[in-house]
Amino acid sequence: MTTTARANIQHEDDRTRVTRWDFEPGQSTGRHVHAYDYVVVPVTDGRTRVIGADGTVSESELRAGESYARPAGGEHEVVNAGTGPLAFVEIELK
Repeated sequence: MTTTARANIQHEDDRTRVTRWDFEPGQSTGRHVHAYDYVVVPVTDGRTRVIGADGTVSESELRAGESYARPAGGEHEVVNAGTGPLAFVEIELK
């Protein structure tokens, strides 16, 4: 799937990139690989469907303000699997 969610880079320098992602139901980041370690800070509650490079699918409930971190190298697509708008801020550590 191609990127249909809206990505807005809020800050970028030689150490970090901060991107806000906004999704309507069914919208997607498109398939991508994370080049950097990153932290995700949900802005809204919501449900995501993550489709891995091997086709595995996992769903997660996001809660506003409950952050999580992942290492570089992950390849996936993130889809808003909920019934309302979803937003999170992604902080990449270069």
